[in-house]
Amino acid sequence: MILLVVLFFLIIAGVVILNLPVFGRLPDGARAARIHQLPNYRGRALENLSPTPMQPEGVGYLTILKEFFFGDHPNKMPASALEFLTPDLTSIPAENLPEIIWFGHSSYLVKINGLRILVDPIFSKAASPFSFIGSKAFPGTELVKSTHFKDIDVLLITHDHYDHLDYESVVTIAPQAKKIITSVGVGSHLERWGINPNQIIELCWHESINVFNKLTFTAVPARHFTGRKFKRNQTLWSAFVLKSDQHQLFLGGDSGYDSHFREIGKTYGPFDLAVLECGQYNAYWPYIHMFPTEVVKAAIDLQAKALLPVHWGKFSLAMHPWNEPISEVTAAAQEKGMPIVTPRLGESVILGKYMPTFKWWQ
Repeated sequence: MILLVVLFFLIIAGVVILNLPVFGRLPDGARAARIHQLPNYRGRALENLSPTPMQPEGVGYLTILKEFFFGDHPNKMPASALEFLTPDLTSIPAENLPEIIWFGHSSYLVKINGLRILVDPIFSKAASPFSFIGSKAFPGTELVKSTHFKDIDVLLITHDHYDHLDYESVVTIAPQAKKIITSVGVGSHLERWGINPNQIIELCWHESINVFNKLTFTAVPARHFTGRKFKRNQTLWSAFVLKSDQHQLFLGGDSGYDSHFREIGKTYGPFDLAVLECGQYNAYWPYIHMFPTEVVKAAIDLQAKALLPVHWGKFSLAMHPWNEPISEVTAAAQEKGMPIVTPRLGESVILGKYMPTFKWWQ
């Protein structure tokens, strides 16, 4: 009887926990119907353009978990606090040159055409649903808080993973954002969190939206997956093309390497700058994140004039040393002749004017 009572309360606790707001809500109604009409929706889930298994053939989840938690992986965290410059979050450049400020991982602010676009903000202590679970933010990366972002013009969310759609950051920033642009389906999470549906614009691949008669955002394919609980790929994952009257940026979310970069380059390129993920890769999941050499190859495929590597410098979500991604992508870019920008955390990149390349992570 005692065991039954304990089991009963464990089940109740599990149901309560899994229905907490942080997990969001799956698309339903008209939103789900829209997703089900997409050409890459098959077998009750969205698919990538190319077959994309989560791990190589013959490698099981237990093998990956054993290596992740019990393998020997030195230098996953920096030995000391990282330097973080105090950024100017509010002013708009007097010159009509895009400015990008990177905050670590995939969070960065783009100032362009008098507007401020905040991409995938995560200012929580951990890249997980709860602060006591998962990788903790590196020392020194806590200078900028979600409360520092007032009246953002566009909040851009690439997909719904915890390290890109951070509950605490979004519920703080989104209510004051003028527009929220994201991949189709993600709006269901946002509405679950009380965000006004009139703020939310959801795009399918190759759909575009012009905002404030100044900027055009176009969602384009990526090679990844989505899901905040157990059911995967019910919402879309995207990168975004950002076009102003004088400049064009590629704002990449998570993606494995594939031919889609070349197609995007042909259709939408060239780009003044490509912001691409370069960390959290491993041979155990080679199709959903890029290795450093692939990042450079993707930038070349996109016809990018310069590369800004992100998705590193704040969390350790893989097994490589914390600074291996930037070291290797910098070496690969030099070998291929791809101009690369390596700002310090909080440092402003001014396109065509100030493009820092100091190897501060060494």
